Amino acid sequence: MRRRTAVAGTLIAIAATAPLAATAHAQDLDCRDFTFQEEAQAALDTNPSDQNRLDEDQGPADGIACEALPRRDSPVISSTSRPVSSATPTAVTPTRGVQGGLGGASASGPSDLEMGIGTAFVAGGALATGYVVRRRRS
Repeated sequence: MRRRTAVAGTLIAIAATAPLAATAHAQDLDCRDFTFQEEAQAALDTNPSDQNRLDEDQGPADGIACEALPRRDSPVISSTSRPVSSATPTAVTPTRGVQGGLGGASASGPSDLEMGIGTAFVAGGALATGYVVRRRRS
């Protein structure tokens, strides 16, 4: 009987962790992974579902990734030359942190897969506890 319980517990643990193996190797991209806005836009264009949440600025989803990043076509000011344009570039201060596309993926909470795995663990724990209580009473 103990062997069956051990085997069942092992199989439940394997079944609960196996789906996470593929997502553990997936690359999570954030705005800080890009130097220019155009690079982030290219990443967003390759995956319009925006699983990396690159379009998480204030307001509705407009399809523009990492708006706080500098653009390649903006004038560059160096210490040896004067500005290319007369307009002085202003710094854009992010206001929403992780939700603004500047942080990790944990800001949106657990995914449906993670919720399912958690529910499976809770249900398995409840069943195991019920089984142990029932065995001790008889």
